[in-house]
Amino acid sequence: MNKLVVWRIGSISERKFIYLLSLFIGLLSGFAALILKNLIHFVAEKITSLIAVDSISYWYLIYPMIGIFLTVIFVKFVIKENIGHGVAKILFSISRKNSKLKPHNTYSSMIASSLTIGLGGSVGAEAPIVLTGASIGSNLARFFKLNNKYVTLMVGCGAAGAIAGIFNAPIAGIVFTLEVLMLDLTMVYLVPLLISAVSATALSYFFMGEDVLLRFTNVLPFQIENVGYYIILGVFTGLLGFYFTRSAMFLEAKFSSIKSWIYRLLIGGFVLSLLIFIFPPLWGEGYSSIISIFNGEGTSLFNHTLFFHWQDSPYAMLIFLGALLIFKVFAMSATTGSGGIGGIFAPTLFLGAVGGYFLIKLLNTLYSLGLPEDNFALAGMAGMMAAVMHAPLTGIFLTAEITSGYGMFIPLIITSTVSYLTIMRFEPHSVYTKRLAQSGELITHHKDKAVLRMMELKQLIEVDFEKLHPSATLRDLVKAISRSDRNLFPVVDENGILKGMVKLSEVKNLIFEPELYDSVKVKDIMYMPEFFISPYDNMEMVAEKFESSGRYNLAVIDDGKYLGFISRAVVFSKYRKTLQNVSHD
Repeated sequence: MNKLVVWRIGSISERKFIYLLSLFIGLLSGFAALILKNLIHFVAEKITSLIAVDSISYWYLIYPMIGIFLTVIFVKFVIKENIGHGVAKILFSISRKNSKLKPHNTYSSMIASSLTIGLGGSVGAEAPIVLTGASIGSNLARFFKLNNKYVTLMVGCGAAGAIAGIFNAPIAGIVFTLEVLMLDLTMVYLVPLLISAVSATALSYFFMGEDVLLRFTNVLPFQIENVGYYIILGVFTGLLGFYFTRSAMFLEAKFSSIKSWIYRLLIGGFVLSLLIFIFPPLWGEGYSSIISIFNGEGTSLFNHTLFFHWQDSPYAMLIFLGALLIFKVFAMSATTGSGGIGGIFAPTLFLGAVGGYFLIKLLNTLYSLGLPEDNFALAGMAGMMAAVMHAPLTGIFLTAEITSGYGMFIPLIITSTVSYLTIMRFEPHSVYTKRLAQSGELITHHKDKAVLRMMELKQLIEVDFEKLHPSATLRDLVKAISRSDRNLFPVVDENGILKGMVKLSEVKNLIFEPELYDSVKVKDIMYMPEFFISPYDNMEMVAEKFESSGRYNLAVIDDGKYLGFISRAVVFSKYRKTLQNVSHD
């Protein structure tokens, strides 16, 4: 293997190799997306073939519990590591682990999520497959000894390929990576992302053609008189996204507070199974419900439910849709909180489609407006992505691509923009970034913090300062000045404890008074610094201390013991070099 790496370094230029590797990662990510979707379909087909389709089925009370149980056993006793919240895990790896993802992430999320979703878990497969693609990129980049900035780029290529492959939407894959993972929008980054996304899409087309998750062609043309309704839809999805984000965080925190994994599994599995039994559209990813809405068969959501006797009542339908909007987040949180593996991408699309359909059906029922319900359901999907993921461009381009055209482009832009502006009034972080932001670990969205976190404090400590003992005389200080190029002199006792400092600018008058050399002691002219640095401080704290103190040098003290100094100039120089390493022209 080492010979292969050596051959690569000697035979292929770095840029050409990046392009070749991005192509390979795109193909692998697209192939992984195909495998996962077929795994989910295989599990679901084998199980749902046992479920009676002509009546209410009590199997809904059993299968989700089994799926979560199998997932928990696999994760806890085989993988032995938490693999949930795939996108947040990628952001954390970029922020704190130099984009390193473990090798098992290339397959573990696929197996776990297929068990969860195939048996009814109310989550999506997109986050697991994005984590899989990102892990493929990370591990291949590190295998070929690429530096950190290219490892991060390959993580992005894997994520772009995964989204592009699963939806046949290359532009959405690229935009998702740039908008959610916050990679640099430069040509050096953009070209590999394009290669990965297009190669994954081509592979998906080769094996599946148009038979992908979502594909809609019967879209009515945009009508300018409906602009006001799309604005209303944007506000509605923004508020719905706020409810979704806060509720998901609250409910998952409640599940996390349950210490026993067995109790979490039993409680979450029971809640999920009960909700699916009452509201069967909450089963799995929910794409079949979205397709029913777009096919003009929204009333079919009533089929095989406890409420099918009222399916001809428009008001009963509205109440049912409203209940789906409320309880989807409960079903999703019960799935992930109890140990199931899956993401929020599909639940977001589900809520967007159902939310748009609900709002316009309500207006049409009350005022007989005749608004196109499928168009507003599409716009609702874009609006929810803008709100929940804080990714308005991803919502716009994904929805546009799955409709095979841009006839809906203007309403998508209106809805997504209004939705994003609405939720930003209440929630500054997306559901992906909120946990990391709360713990201070989100730096992917702040390049300044990212660069500071990459710098090691211990590597910046300078020790070439002349040390003095408190009992030393002015004569000793003059000798130290003659030997040193520094203007600071730490005063340290026999145990290495910092007792004070002498600054050259404050004693320069004394050094021209030879008669004082033996009578003046260093302890009489030293001072104790007001500001100092602990070796356990991070570089953000160091930068803040330089800013607040106005000093050019700060002593590093560990429990009173002197270790050295850190200078503002060295920090700035290291900052510039690190910034160059993580940025591209």
